[in-house]
Amino acid sequence: MLREEEEDEPAQHRVVEAVWPDRFGHRYAAILDSASANAPCFLAQGGFPEAPFIAFRWLKAPGEVYGRGPVTKALPDIRTANRVVELVLKNASIAVTGIWQAEDDGVLNPATVQLVPGLQEVRDEVGGAIRLDPSEPPTGMVLPARAARAGTVLGFDALGNVAALPRNGQVLGGFAGAVPRTVEDKLGEALSARNFGATGDGVSDDGPALQAAMNAAAVSGWHLVIGEGTHRTTMPLALGGAASGLTMRGAVLYAGPPGQAALTLGDAGAVRNAAKVYDGLWVIRATVSDWLDEADAGIMLRNLDASTVEIRQVEGFTIGIRTLGAERGFEDSVLYLGRVLNNRIGLDIRTETAAAWNTSVRYHGGHFAIASSLHPDKDRFGVRLSAAPGAYAAHNRHVFFGPAFELQVRDRPIRGISFLSEVNSRAVLANGMRMEGCSPFAARHTANAQDHVYEVAWASQGYEVGVDYAPSAARVGAVVRALHQAAAHREFTRDVANIPNLRAAAFRWSATQTGFDRLACLSSNVGGSPFTLAHFAFPGLEDFGLTDRGVVLTGGRGFGFVVDARRCKEFALAVDADNPRLVVQCFDAGMNLLSVASGTLVRASGMSLTWNEAARWWQGAADLSDAALTRLQVVRLEAAVAFAIIGVARIGADYEVRALRLATDPSQNPPLLFGLPDLPHGARELRGEVAWDPPSVAAGASAQVNVTVPGVRPGDFCQAGFTLSTSGLVFLAQVGAQDTVTVTLWNRTGAAIDLGAGTVRVRVLKG
Repeated sequence: MLREEEEDEPAQHRVVEAVWPDRFGHRYAAILDSASANAPCFLAQGGFPEAPFIAFRWLKAPGEVYGRGPVTKALPDIRTANRVVELVLKNASIAVTGIWQAEDDGVLNPATVQLVPGLQEVRDEVGGAIRLDPSEPPTGMVLPARAARAGTVLGFDALGNVAALPRNGQVLGGFAGAVPRTVEDKLGEALSARNFGATGDGVSDDGPALQAAMNAAAVSGWHLVIGEGTHRTTMPLALGGAASGLTMRGAVLYAGPPGQAALTLGDAGAVRNAAKVYDGLWVIRATVSDWLDEADAGIMLRNLDASTVEIRQVEGFTIGIRTLGAERGFEDSVLYLGRVLNNRIGLDIRTETAAAWNTSVRYHGGHFAIASSLHPDKDRFGVRLSAAPGAYAAHNRHVFFGPAFELQVRDRPIRGISFLSEVNSRAVLANGMRMEGCSPFAARHTANAQDHVYEVAWASQGYEVGVDYAPSAARVGAVVRALHQAAAHREFTRDVANIPNLRAAAFRWSATQTGFDRLACLSSNVGGSPFTLAHFAFPGLEDFGLTDRGVVLTGGRGFGFVVDARRCKEFALAVDADNPRLVVQCFDAGMNLLSVASGTLVRASGMSLTWNEAARWWQGAADLSDAALTRLQVVRLEAAVAFAIIGVARIGADYEVRALRLATDPSQNPPLLFGLPDLPHGARELRGEVAWDPPSVAAGASAQVNVTVPGVRPGDFCQAGFTLSTSGLVFLAQVGAQDTVTVTLWNRTGAAIDLGAGTVRVRVLKG
């Protein structure tokens, strides 16, 4: 503060005084309010036993504490008196010092000086204005005469003084290494269509102005900018390949003649239009095309090479976008696609001549959509690969990333297909397609296309999507990877078990029971108190109905794969059946049944699973059907599940099952359990053996031994063998009783034979 007092003018400081009541009376404090102080600075402190102010109260309104006194009533008069005194003092100051006195800092303008007393601080009024440094003399800041500055550019000369520079004069870039350039060249770094009269008001015909700007860009080789707004044109527009590129911040509204491209970019013929940049292309037809004339196109891109194109929107044409190779190729470029609306063919990839080509192009995005009420009787396609008669037809290496198609043909007798190949195209890859309201085909091929891969991320038909091959197509050249509701079935390529023919897998377990290769038979009403896996996995059961093509599951019956799930937890089940129902039984590491008391132990990919207390399994909330997109299910087991039975069962109605397949991730190889001593289900071939030291058998005589084989039933096919040489002896096997195979040793020679001790082995095959 002392340093501030040493300046020419005394400093002013804000002081706050306050009096407030407390329990001891009234406190008083005076505080210096300074921004430079780190903490409040008390100038004085004290107190009063009583209020130091006299407050006369003439009246008191409801809610007031102190009321109103005479000062309140006289306050307007006091303010008037203070104002009169202020004016008298100012008048006296003007009489003594004069009204024009001011500090001259080189920018004083008498025409704008206010009549105030004392020192006129003009600097305070122009504090935000550009002005000379105080160290510089106020010279060289005078504008040239009007005639001298007409048609020039205002700037600064080499000495820093104001100067009128000719438009063709040279200026420096202002940085080290910059070369002199003309003012006109500097100002023309970007060429704007507004310089040629384009208004962008959506009403005026900007066509001539836009074309003039495009001609100028082609002549100069500059980049053209079409500014904001809607630029209506009644003529087709063309930007030559000599221009470096085009940026559109607004739209072109085409109201010109039909049968022509609204906007053509690049030269045709044998011209290579290389390294072009076209940004924000936006072309709309004033009235939607009738979709009859394919010459009616929105944007035509010709002979581009190593170029980048970004299309925001093209709408209302027969052909929305056409990439064209004519005498040369369209190649090695990248297209960023935005909204492609209400065009019969959204993108046409085409060649015009035999010497042309269209290859190696990447496409990102693209929303190909059509209004539901537009041309409801006409076919429409998202992307077409085509060629003029006699033109090059082997388009190749076109890669699409994430295109979306909404073609509005569902439940209509017309085609609405995402891709149409009319040529012998090669290596066309479409990744992450979305198909809403489209035909159930990712593509239609009418020629000999090969090596096309269509990956469908989402479709109205789910995984029921294929390729439509016309009678003229001589090659089956496409693969559809439908991921919607079937992603794991595309990725889980390792078979855990596959029963391609369930009828052929059936065998007679007993006189009344049927079993199946590698499958456990299931029952929804197991008697007694079952608690282990072996109690639920039956090798055979009654009431399975065998048909010519499959097996009918009747009331309470089912079958499933028994898997070791200690390491692998996810399985994909695919079934060919008439609307079956998914069932899963869970067991711990000791093969003991896990119930709902252990929590939710299993989940499915496309439906909820509920616990069936009577059957003691988890079952799907709905049938497995293509109509509901629930046929392909992935089962996820919790960590507590060490073993599981995954299969199908009859819940609501009888149905036929023809094939089953269980798969998992290729990194896993979980064991499939069947034909084991403790789990004999799923095996039509049984084996047994017993140690035997046959007696001496006389010529023509025989000897017998019984071999216990659990599961053997009368009528099974049996074979027997012995571990020693049996020349001249015949071993015959037959089912002597349930679970028992009787082996007969017959000596067919003319002399007695006494074999040594060995092992009798039997093999039983169920038919």
